[in-house]
Amino acid sequence: MRVLGVDPGLTRCGVGVVEGVPGRPCTLVAYYVVYTDPADELPTRLLHLDRSLTELVAEHRPDSVAVERVFSQHNVRTVMGTAQASGIAVLAGARAGLPVQTYTPSEVKAAVTGSGQADKAQMTAMVTRLLRLSEPPRPADAADALALAICHVWRGGTRSKLAAAADRVRRGGAR
Repeated sequence: MRVLGVDPGLTRCGVGVVEGVPGRPCTLVAYYVVYTDPADELPTRLLHLDRSLTELVAEHRPDSVAVERVFSQHNVRTVMGTAQASGIAVLAGARAGLPVQTYTPSEVKAAVTGSGQADKAQMTAMVTRLLRLSEPPRPADAADALALAICHVWRGGTRSKLAAAADRVRRGGAR
């Protein structure tokens, strides 16, 4: 399974692509950070992010997209930009006809480090180790995007099967 992970941000949007199967180490395909200029108007920034993510989806042809779920933060201005970038990432995957899954930061941390309370340094160290990299991916946005992709490889298949089973139950066809 090839997964494109997105750590959404309006100024810096991390993108990581990995391949793997649940229970096995993943392999790095690529990682990027898409930058937008804070001096530019919001529509210009969102358009740049949309074009960049659409190009990366087309280039890497993932089987699915994993995006960090936006959660409430104290800084409303930051969370608004993150939410807008998240919407663009979800749209890029949906436009390509791909399944898109969102994960909370604590879900990703737990999947990658074993603790939902891991800090940035622990996350980066585990991503480096899990992908067998000679040096940590930089900046942290790229490492976070790779962690999202790893999380989806390891948990996304199970989550999809559970959702399909729950849907069968709702429709009365469970056995």
